[in-house]
Amino acid sequence: MPGTVAGTGAKRSTWLPDQHGAWAMLAVPFLAGTFLAPRPGWANAALFAAWLLGYVAAFHAQQWLRLAVRGLRSARRHRLPALVSTAAFAAVAVPLAVLHPWLAVAGLLAAPFVAVNTYYAWRGRERALVNGLAAVVPACGMLLVAGRPGGAEPGELWRPAVACLLYFAGTVPYVKTMIRERNSTAYRAGSVAYHAATLAAAACLSPWLALPFTAYLARAAALPGRGLRVPVVGAIEIACSLTLLTTLLLVF
Repeated sequence: MPGTVAGTGAKRSTWLPDQHGAWAMLAVPFLAGTFLAPRPGWANAALFAAWLLGYVAAFHAQQWLRLAVRGLRSARRHRLPALVSTAAFAAVAVPLAVLHPWLAVAGLLAAPFVAVNTYYAWRGRERALVNGLAAVVPACGMLLVAGRPGGAEPGELWRPAVACLLYFAGTVPYVKTMIRERNSTAYRAGSVAYHAATLAAAACLSPWLALPFTAYLARAAALPGRGLRVPVVGAIEIACSLTLLTTLLLVF
């Protein structure tokens, strides 16, 4: 949740979602799709702005819902950010959809996953495993969406999109083993098993992908239980995300 400290920090945290891990998931697939396309251009920049504004709008709307249904006064701090970011999103997204009608289809495909996230926000269970996985799917699907304005067809980018899905889906149980489920042997075993399976799957997409996915497996096996601080865990995940982006741009 956004912080409540006084002053400029409070205003900043009220408007900017504090789900730090989400930003890499929003950016990496989108940037990969953009720069793997033959002719990225201004439409990609506008689409990226709409994508980020849409996330901010959804975040604040879901937080408002979660708090409002419980009768909490703190819901009010999300109302203005939700309205402003929604208006800004519409101002960018509507002209884009008029110029590129296929974007409306992409939005409809993402809608069920947004609905799942909204349901879990309403129930106050945003940390649920299913909720995290539901957020990963449209974020990784944006790789296909981002590539099209630059002249790439979805069939040309499915392998990097799947690689993103394999990686970011794995971050959901892995991060839980580092923080909220750090004492759960079942979560740790499941995370390691998942990463071992995705290493094999990624190598089928490209032998070069075996390199970063081996590192992802190693960190899933070795780091839980070491008592790393949250900022350190976050820094490692940023490095892993940048490694994935770099590998995708070099390989595909």
